[in-house]
Amino acid sequence: MFKLINTFGIDAKCAKLIEFTSVDELKAHYAEIAEARRNGKLLIIGRGSNLLPVGDYDGLVVRSRIMGRKLVASDMICVGSGETVDDVIAWTLSQNLFGMENLSIIPGEVGASAVQNIGAYGVEAKDFIVSFHALDLDNGEMVEITNEQCEYGYRQSRFKHDWKNRFIITDVTYRLSDKFTPRLDYGNIRKMLEEKGISCEDGQLTAHILRDTIIDIRNAKLPDFEIEGNAGSFFMNPIVGKEKFDELIAKYPNMPYYPVTQSVIGQAPSLRERAGGEAEYKLPAGWLIDQCGWKGKTLGRAGVHDKQALVLVNKGGATGEEVVTLCRQVQKDVLERFGVEIHPEVNIV
Repeated sequence: MFKLINTFGIDAKCAKLIEFTSVDELKAHYAEIAEARRNGKLLIIGRGSNLLPVGDYDGLVVRSRIMGRKLVASDMICVGSGETVDDVIAWTLSQNLFGMENLSIIPGEVGASAVQNIGAYGVEAKDFIVSFHALDLDNGEMVEITNEQCEYGYRQSRFKHDWKNRFIITDVTYRLSDKFTPRLDYGNIRKMLEEKGISCEDGQLTAHILRDTIIDIRNAKLPDFEIEGNAGSFFMNPIVGKEKFDELIAKYPNMPYYPVTQSVIGQAPSLRERAGGEAEYKLPAGWLIDQCGWKGKTLGRAGVHDKQALVLVNKGGATGEEVVTLCRQVQKDVLERFGVEIHPEVNIV
């Protein structure tokens, strides 16, 4: 048995682990991986930062260790799927390429960014992904897949639905900009910059300052998984239609929200779609959970982080089952109080 890598710190193992450092090495394992897929015993992971094992995994785990970064055009980079996203963002700034600063310090890997459509502070991976190469487990051929083919949505893509376990990504190409155009209107970015004495209007703000500020914000409210096991944001922020939004904002006038313009893949048709273009609103799941009194509370050896209710944590020695039990209780309380369902962002296996 091999250790099943996960930032939640759950003591779990897998029957076999394959880590590959090149396309040729991956292709050499194709037959074994394809057989595991046919038997329903294949798990493709990155750093395990979006994974919650509920027990040992009796199957094959595959992980990319392909590294490398290179410029492929004046505004495009190609990156190995095993690279850490945050390392890539730091490198892009050294190349005077901008855009991904708001994704700083997310612990995931590049391959996972294309699967999960990672996002933070109003920016998502899909905003930059051009295409990527992957091994197609249907036939063992290497293919190139474009951004448009993935049908990206909020924390969603075809990889989580009809493409699940079909492709293993080997590299990703991103398009950035040689002009720094900061995104500052999500969360408390402007407030933090003001506290630092940085003006957003007179050229004081640089990409490096914005990146450092994002890191400071995240470090202030998110636990270090090496100290307290977690998978970052455990729940996706729910999206509601205007009717539900109007009901909630009338009852909770201080409720934060963000207007959105697209629906979420994998969920039922949205109110906007059913009503012919009706507005939709994203509600912060952390706020909903906090209002239910869960922030800082524990259930067994699992708990809700005391600084960010969106994060579930391993308080020490928790099992995956304990975290799932906590998850379900939090979901139940949010549904009973607000009439809104919240769903895990984390992959529970």
